[in-house]
Amino acid sequence: MEGERPACQARSCGLPAGGAEGESPGGGAPFPGSCGSPALLQGEVLDLDEDEDDLEVFSKDASLMDMNSFSPMMPTSPLSMINQIKFEDEPDLKDLFITVDEPESHVTTIETFITYRIITKTSRGEFDSSEFEVRRRYQDFLWLKGKLEEAHPTLIIPPLPEKFIVKGMVERFNDDFIETRRKALQKFLSRIADHPTLTFNEDFKVFLTAQAWELSSHKKQGPGLLSRMGQTVRAVASSMRGVKNRPEEFMEMNNFIEIFSQKINLIDKISQRIYKEEREYLDEMKEYGPIYILWSASEEDLVDTLNDVASCIDKCYKATEKRMSGLSEALLPVVHEYVLYSEMLMGVMKRRDQIQAELDSKVEALTYKKADIDLLTEEIGKLEDKVECANNALKADWERWKQNMQNDIKSAFADMAEENIHYYEQCLATWESFLTSQTDLHLEEASEDKP
Repeated sequence: MEGERPACQARSCGLPAGGAEGESPGGGAPFPGSCGSPALLQGEVLDLDEDEDDLEVFSKDASLMDMNSFSPMMPTSPLSMINQIKFEDEPDLKDLFITVDEPESHVTTIETFITYRIITKTSRGEFDSSEFEVRRRYQDFLWLKGKLEEAHPTLIIPPLPEKFIVKGMVERFNDDFIETRRKALQKFLSRIADHPTLTFNEDFKVFLTAQAWELSSHKKQGPGLLSRMGQTVRAVASSMRGVKNRPEEFMEMNNFIEIFSQKINLIDKISQRIYKEEREYLDEMKEYGPIYILWSASEEDLVDTLNDVASCIDKCYKATEKRMSGLSEALLPVVHEYVLYSEMLMGVMKRRDQIQAELDSKVEALTYKKADIDLLTEEIGKLEDKVECANNALKADWERWKQNMQNDIKSAFADMAEENIHYYEQCLATWESFLTSQTDLHLEEASEDKP
C-alpha cells in the first residue's frame, strides 16, 4: 500500500497514550511488540489479591509512576499468569487501594437514591494526593463503565450489578439489597484497579478523585449529542452489514462465549432456585423444633427424648443458617458476576466485529471504485491498524479474563464444598449424639427394671 500508514492510536488499542514504541515502563528490556505490530499485547496478568483489610500503601519509583511512560503490555508466558503485576525491579507491586462503604440514602422531591463513600489510597505520582474520599451514586458508576467501553472497545470491562432487581426477590433499597450492591460495586472498582490497562484510564482517575461538582463538569465534556448520534448510526450500519470473514480464532472465541453464557446462566438460575427453596426449608426448621418442646409437656415418659430431638433440630437449624450465609456470600455472587460477564463479552465481540465491518466496507468500496481511491486507501490503512489493535487487545485480555474466571470458579466451588462438608459433618455428629444418648437411656431404663 502506498504512503506511510499512521501509527495506531492508543484509543483504538485500548491502551494509555505515551511511551516509546515497544519500550518497557522502566526503560529496561522492551516488551514483545508494539501498537502497530502483530505481537501487541501478547500477555496479561491475573487480578491482584483483593484483600480489603490490607491497606498498606507501598512506595514506588518515580519513573514507574509517570503515566506517559507506562505501558501495560506484558510478555506472554506461564510465569506472567500470576496474581500480581511484576516488573523487573519491583517483584510485588500494588499501589492503588479502593474501598466502597457507608451507603447513604438521599430523598428528593423527584427521586430517592443511594450514594456510597469511596476511599482511594495510592502511591502513584499522577495523583495529587495519597488519599481521596468521594461519594458516588449508581449513575456515576454507569458513566464510568460507558467511558471505559468507549476508550477501550475490545477490552473486557468488569460488569456492574443490574440497575433493577428481579421483582419479588427483594425490596429496593432494603439493607440486604444495599449491602449486596455495595459489594458488587467494590468488586467492579477493584477489578478495574487491578487491570493493567484500565487502571490508568483518565476517567477512572477522575471518578476516584473529583468532587461531585467537578465530576458533573467533567461529564459534560467530550463529544456532543450529534457526534454521539453519528457514532451510533455508523455502529448500527456496520453491525447490519455484518462481518464476512471473521478470523478463526474469534469464531472459536464467539462459540466459547455462547456455550459459557448458556451454562453459567443455567447454573445461576438453578442455584438461585435452590437457595430460595433452602431458605423456605430453614424457615420451617425454625418452627419445627419448638413443637417437640410443647409436646414434651404432655408426654412425661418421652420428655428426655423429645427435648433431645428439639435440641438436635435447633443445632441443625443453626448449621443450616450458617451454610446459607456462606452460600450467599461466596458462591452465588461469583456465579452471577460471570452471568453479567457473559453479557459484557458479547458486547466486546460485537464492537470488534463493528470495527472489522467498517474496514470490510471500505475495502469493498475500493474494489468497486465507488469513491476517491487515494482517500479510500488512506482510510483503509488507518482501519487496518485499528482492527489489528482491537484484535490484539482482545486476544490478550481474553487470556487474562479466562484465567481469572477459572480461578474464581474453582475457588467458589471449593469454598462451597468445604461449607457442605462442614455442614453435613455437624448434622451427622448431632444426630449420632442423639442416638448414643437414646441407647444409654435405654440401657439405664433396662437396668432399673431388673429386680
